Amino acid sequence: MVRTYKEALAWIHGRLRLGIKPGLERMEWMMEKLGHPERRVRAIHVAGTNGKGSTVSYLRHILQAAGYSVGTFTSPYVEKFNERISVNGRPIRDKEIVELVRAIQPLAEELETTELGAPTEFEVITAMMFYYFGKKNIQDVVIIEAGLGGRFDSTNVIYPILSIITNIGYDHMNILGETLEKIALEKAGIIKSGVPVITAVNQPEAWAVIAGKATSLKAKTYRLGEDFSIVQHEANEDGERFSVETVFSQYPDLNITMFGAHQVQNAAVAVMAADYLRMCYSFLIEKEHIYEGLEKAKWIGRFERISNKPLIIIDGAHNAEGIRSLVDTVRLHYPNKDVHVLFAALADKPLEQMIPPLAGIAKTITFTSFDFPRAASAEQLAALCDHPDKACITDWERWLKEKRKQKRSDDLFLITGSLYFIAEVRKLLL
Repeated sequence: MVRTYKEALAWIHGRLRLGIKPGLERMEWMMEKLGHPERRVRAIHVAGTNGKGSTVSYLRHILQAAGYSVGTFTSPYVEKFNERISVNGRPIRDKEIVELVRAIQPLAEELETTELGAPTEFEVITAMMFYYFGKKNIQDVVIIEAGLGGRFDSTNVIYPILSIITNIGYDHMNILGETLEKIALEKAGIIKSGVPVITAVNQPEAWAVIAGKATSLKAKTYRLGEDFSIVQHEANEDGERFSVETVFSQYPDLNITMFGAHQVQNAAVAVMAADYLRMCYSFLIEKEHIYEGLEKAKWIGRFERISNKPLIIIDGAHNAEGIRSLVDTVRLHYPNKDVHVLFAALADKPLEQMIPPLAGIAKTITFTSFDFPRAASAEQLAALCDHPDKACITDWERWLKEKRKQKRSDDLFLITGSLYFIAEVRKLLL
């Protein structure tokens, strides 16, 4: 039995070796042994390729502004493991992590002796979350982010009050499938009978899958562009200003401090969700709570401005859609800057789709690697890049220290790629 926080983390991360095992049987077994804590969680379930974390943040801040106590379950963490299970934006304490591991560890060991086999790292973390919010610290509402896909994701043992599918794109194709239809089918797995679905999915083939699943389960859908819309949008120095119209109400001149058209879309999804909770579940959410919540919302490691002189921005754009959104945001907000890119990524990402768009906005592009099991080498990345001023480095910390001394106002230093890499960069810069 673990005694310290360090031992608790070692036990959790030691389960990484088990990889990913699709299926909900192990989660259902653990939930039954724990007395079904997940049934006591008033949950909002969020799936999607990108934008999950930002959407969770927007909605959490809106609900908090309205006076609700809100739990969240997100991944991956950026600064500390405890971020994954948070209450009103505050990660749970180290001693609570130890208590949760003590509750789950005996079950995991017992489960390992059955025909179902050992639970994975994500399964035990998810079980910890349900035990925490279902037994130890019940909240008004818990916003739960799916880890991967939806249908067989460990979080999918819940029956939520609302489901959100942010968008569909190409990621984790070795597990979810290689077409948008197959990926959409996995994400649509979170749809439950009679539970409404809010989505910003725009590709016809992906939408057809989601709409079909929702119809078969009599789940009402609210889709961006049909049931709610962004009616105007302008970028400014501090973020984005826009208006949203839903089937229930109008919200002119909303402001967010996260950058990019994709963040406007994520915020619009959160507005629709809040409006639905207000109108259909009698949540006491006023319009001013929506304005206040959106403006306060932040999500670290996503187009985060670390310094102004020199201008340094970090962004965990870890798949092709994320890179496209990042490139669009740079062009929108910094069209006249000389962009110097530092990029590191995992080898199992669609790198041939990620690197060319980045090279297209870069004056210089530098590739590196970092200490992570699946990290691509700098040379691997550079081989996919056609740019006259590209370089490979091993010491990215030295690169950052040198760039911090630069004072040219025309320069923008953009560090992007894997969120695991961004977490290391952020630790060094702040």
